[in-house]
Amino acid sequence: MPKKATKKEIEAIREAFISRYKDAKTELNYKNLYELLVAIMLSAQCTDKRVNIITPPLFKNYPSTKELASADIDELKEYIKTCSFFNNKAKNLIKMAKSVENDFGGEIPLDEKELIKLAGVGQKTANVVMIEYKQKNLMAVDTHVFRVAHRLGLSYANTPAKVEEELTKKFKTDLYILHQGFVLFGRYICTAKNPKCDECFVKEYCKEKPFNSK
Repeated sequence: MPKKATKKEIEAIREAFISRYKDAKTELNYKNLYELLVAIMLSAQCTDKRVNIITPPLFKNYPSTKELASADIDELKEYIKTCSFFNNKAKNLIKMAKSVENDFGGEIPLDEKELIKLAGVGQKTANVVMIEYKQKNLMAVDTHVFRVAHRLGLSYANTPAKVEEELTKKFKTDLYILHQGFVLFGRYICTAKNPKCDECFVKEYCKEKPFNSK
């Protein structure tokens, strides 16, 4: 196993990411909390670019949880059929909307523990909603964050939940900035295949060969 990042390296990584990504936001397009939640649910194993193509007509036809709760599932599937796992996502979207209407008085709860009670909303989705909408001090681990954490020696855990736990413990604060930064860094620079090491601003801390240049 490669070496773990030292405390000094962790602090340097924090400063580098905060400096570069302090104003970063999600690349998903949304106008309100409802649209943000739906977009994040659709983005699971689907690109933000694809979701942003799907959502305008979707939100026009289903502008709130009220309309979505009474949606015909086959009609809903037509709107999201180019998204991965659209059958399951359609079911969860309707269940989520019904729960918001019936259990939360039509108001999407702004609390990660309450959000997780909604169909199709796991811990990562709930945390991403709170990070983006409220700048909560939370970490959410998707494939990009998972990869970046491993390459920088921040965590070698095998599950997103464990990586989240380790990143939260090591950084403690500014987690919402670091989350957004790790996502964008992993998406555009520290990519899964052919990472752009010449563009990397933290390559001196990379623990994976041949990526590092030490």
